[in-house]
This record gives sequence, C-alpha cells and structure tokens, in this order.
Amino acid sequence: MNRDWPRLGFIGAGTIATVLASGLRAEGYTVAAVASRSFSSAQKLAALVSGCVPFEDMQHVTDSADILFITTPDDAISEVASQIEWPTDKSVVHCSGADSSEILRQAKLEGALTGVFHPLQTFAGVERGLKGLQGITFSVEAEEPLLTHLKEMADALGGHWIILKSEDRVLYHASAVMVSNYLVTLLKLATDLWTGFGVTREEAIKALLPLIEGTVSNIDTLGLPQCLTGPISRGDTGTLKKHLHALGKNHGDIISAYRELGLKTVPLALEKGRIDALKAQEIASILESCGTEGRKP
Repeated sequence: MNRDWPRLGFIGAGTIATVLASGLRAEGYTVAAVASRSFSSAQKLAALVSGCVPFEDMQHVTDSADILFITTPDDAISEVASQIEWPTDKSVVHCSGADSSEILRQAKLEGALTGVFHPLQTFAGVERGLKGLQGITFSVEAEEPLLTHLKEMADALGGHWIILKSEDRVLYHASAVMVSNYLVTLLKLATDLWTGFGVTREEAIKALLPLIEGTVSNIDTLGLPQCLTGPISRGDTGTLKKHLHALGKNHGDIISAYRELGLKTVPLALEKGRIDALKAQEIASILESCGTEGRKP
C-alpha cells in the first residue's frame, strides 16, 4: 500500500459508496471509516471493506479520514456538510453529477478543500457496479492538491477523468440522463408497440437488446454520424410514412416522441451524407406535417 495516499472516509453507505470504497480499497487505498443514517448500513459496508470502521457519529468519520466522501442523496449533501466541524487539513468531496462543489460551501468557509468526484456510470447494484468501473469517466472538480488526488483515484479505478467547471455540471448531467435514463424510457415505448401485437414485454426486451448492443458497438467503432442507420439515414420516406400512419392510428401517445426524435435525426443523416439537402427537407416536412396525433393537416 502506498503510505502517501490519503485515508478515505464515507458518509452515506449506499451503492455508490460501497462500490467506490470497495474499488479504492482493492487498489491499495485505506478506507478508514464510514457512517450512515442507518448504522446497520454502515456496518454492512465496513464488513466488505478491510480495515473500515463503522461509526454512528459523522464527526468521527471526518476525524479519521483525510478525504471525506459525502455519498448521501443529493438533497442531503449540503445539510450533512454543514453539520460537521472541518479542520483545515481536511478535504471533502461529493459524488453528485448535477451539483458543483458550491454545495459544500460551509466546509470551504471553515478551511477544508472541497471537490466533486462523479462516476459517469449507472449503479444498479454493488457487484455489477464494481465490474462497471473499468473504463468509465469520472468528472472531477477541485483545487490542488485535492484535484491531483481525485485524478489519481480515477486512474487507480481503471477509469478516465475530465475536469469540469462548476457552471458546466448541470448540462453534463442532463446529457447523462438523456443517454441512460431516457434510453430506458425509449425501450418502454418500443416494447409498448410489441405488446400491441401480442408479444410480452419480456420477450420484446429479449428481442430488442441485441439491437441496442449492436447500435452501441457501432457508435464505439464508427462514431457519429457514420453509425446512424434506418429510414431517415437512407432517405426512405415510404417507410417513414408507414410508421407515422400506423402510430397515428393506434399509438397517439408515442407518435409525438417518434416525430421529435425523427426531426433531430434529420441533420445527423444529412451530415452522414446519405441524403442531400432536398431529401432532408422532404423528410422534415413529412414529420412536421404529421402533427402530434399522426394526422395529416
């Protein structure tokens, strides 16, 4: 173990805390202490991380660590930080994607270094989360020397890091919501169509997942816009009209999403080069004239 590495502590013992604590301990960091609103949760995390001591008192965790991670729900981060006395030799970071280090203002006023260490990954469970750390990006925000420590942690976990300014964090997080959370919503809308012709949602998901995985692979290997496929990419207006007609008849609640996404896809198809400006305008006109209920004007 590198004796120069900082001792870490966690307040909040949920999935992200357990994944980060376990991952960093495996790479040689000392995870000294943990506290949580539920002491049993702190004990559960400590049992998984060698050398970690569970406490009921947050101040004991702060006193035991050089860098404190506040891994509570986002709305509680600021309140937690304000309840702790911060010696000037301490650092504190949170793991919220949308919030800047400004929510740790009270700790900074007392002399602590403050920062953000956000893993750009979805964590549905500890075991999957640990497997999902490799190769991900961590957005970091801090002043030196804390910034260097956060970069080193990202490297140790097998990830990459980017430095974000405070004012960039909300848009950064919105982009993550679009590709992660809203992908789930799109899958739900797509499987709704399958249930309409007698296929269960479970069967539909099983059928569509390889298509999603193939699309992700194309994004990785070909990049934007070359990975784009489908009727808009080909300029196939006949198929597009069939889609809009069928959705308009039976799925008025879905057609508006299909239409808006289609309009956002047209410039991408034009950039790819399979369609020209005239065809792009024709496709856009078809989508715009459809209306929110799928009826032509």
